[in-house]
This record gives sequence, structure tokens and C-alpha cells, in this order.
Amino acid sequence: MPLHMRFGPDDLLRCRFGISPLWEVTGAVRALKEPRLQAYHLPWLRQTQPAARELDLTPLWLLMPRRGHTPDFLSPPPDSPLTSIEQDLARVRATDPGTARGDLARALADTPGAADTPSGRAMLADPARATRDLADLCERAWHALVAPYWPRVRAVLEADIAFRARRLADDGLTGLFADLHPSLSWANGTLTLHRPTQHDRDLGGDGLVLAPSVFVWPDVASGFDPPWQGTVVYPARGIGGLWQTPRADSDALVRLLGANRAAILSGLGEPATTTALAHRHGLALSSVSSHLSVLRDAGLLTSRRYGHQVLYERTPLGTALTTD
Repeated sequence: MPLHMRFGPDDLLRCRFGISPLWEVTGAVRALKEPRLQAYHLPWLRQTQPAARELDLTPLWLLMPRRGHTPDFLSPPPDSPLTSIEQDLARVRATDPGTARGDLARALADTPGAADTPSGRAMLADPARATRDLADLCERAWHALVAPYWPRVRAVLEADIAFRARRLADDGLTGLFADLHPSLSWANGTLTLHRPTQHDRDLGGDGLVLAPSVFVWPDVASGFDPPWQGTVVYPARGIGGLWQTPRADSDALVRLLGANRAAILSGLGEPATTTALAHRHGLALSSVSSHLSVLRDAGLLTSRRYGHQVLYERTPLGTALTTD
């Protein structure tokens, strides 16, 4: 049966967006488990192979069935779009051992034979130690697999949230959920995930967390049980160009704008911050800021504040200049 997430009047007002670095860690670990499904991430898979070989990810893989329960405490719903990896890991390490054991048992049961492996038996026998060990393993995976790429990953996630927030403001929940994922549909105050699940969920006035992810593709994840807030983790827009090195393809555009400005303008397929653009193009922050000011003054870019950050995106004129 599909999962039905039912909204009450208060839930309609309490939908929010969040970013979780730990979600990207667990997603990256899952991608390494099933690389054949990760066409978009092949460049990342090739680059991280040496670091991945230094990690024993078996305990995490035991808790990641292809279909079934993954422990909620290992990747809790993000508190905000500004959550840090340190905050995420602190929440994992603070998990009650009884809660952890139940969560671990469900996940191990969904992978045939996992509970009878030495790692599985050790987790169930001492969930407090298992929680610490899993958090430590996630921290090592963060530094090896995600942290080197986090500025560009975060830029994609922030750009997605900026786009979805505008969609929500313009078209309400109907417009927001229309293209979030093919497996999701919205009707009569209910968001339905058309995937097999065990039970439905009344949101109970707590609202829904919407968390974009680059590594959840091609799936969508949901079904967090109380006391966790209802959450949907969906593929972020723009992941097709996540691992590409932006460059200006048009010699005429380079002659018009200069190489760096042409590259910045051509690479802004999705909104991005000054920091993300500096990392992406290997330029100093001051240089990128100067180039963005010139492009904005020329009517090729606009800027929009989101929280404490400013996102830049192309105007229709800027898009026309970069389109063949």
C-alpha cells in the first residue's frame, strides 16, 4: 500500500525546508553499495574509490536494505537549512539506547541474514556502543567522501530550496508537490508516496520537512515514525551538472565578457552563492564578487537573499547569451 501523509490545518502552515549533511553521508554510503544505480555520480565514484577502500562500511550497509527500513536515528530530519555535520552527529550520539535498538532491529530484519552476522549481533547486544561506533563511522565517511565536495553539493541543495520556496509562494502546496518526484502526488490535503509501506501518517500539526538531497536520486525517502517530524527527502534539481567543471563554450562570449565572467555566467544553470562559485571556478572570493557585480550591473544576473546568504541566478538575457 502507498504511504499517505495527511495534513491538518496547522500542518499546511508548518512545511519547512532543511539540509542535512548527514543525509548526504548516508546517501553517499548507499551509492557506494549500489554504484550501478548512480549514473549521475560516476565522476564522484571514480574520485572517491581510493578513500572508500580505506573505510569498512559494512556496518552501515547492513542497515540499508534496498527496500525497507533504514534507522531514523542515523539520519534524523534536519532542524534547518543551516544544520552542520557536527550538529547532525551530536544528535546521533545522543540517541537513547532503547530507541536505537528498536530502530536497528527493524533495519536488520529487512536485510535477510543481517541480524545473524557478527556485526548485526553486536549492534543488538550493545546498542549504546553501536550508536557511538556508527556515529564515528559516519564522521569518517563524511571527511573521506563528502566534505571535499560539500561546497558544490550545498550550493545545489540551497539552489533547490530557493526554487522550491518561490514555487510554494507562487503556487502553494499544489505547485510545490507537482514536480517534486514522480512517486509523489497531492490531493485533498494528502501527500501520497506511491511506494509499498507499512502504515499511513497523520502529521498531527507538526507539519512536514522537505529535504533536497543529491545522493537520494533516483529514489525518494519518507516514512519517519514519531517522535520524528514527518519528512520527505527528494532529489535536488541540478544534479546532472553537479560534477561537471563549468566552462564557457562560446568564444564570442569569452571575447565579450572575458574568460572568468563567461565561465561564471555559463555555469549558473542553477542559483549559487559567491562562495560556491569561488570553489567551483577556483577563484578568490573577492574576484568572484567583483565579476558578479559587473554581470549584475549589465543585467545578466539577479541576486536574491535567502537567510544569511545571497544567491545569484541568470536573467532571461543572461540565459539567452549562454544558449546556443
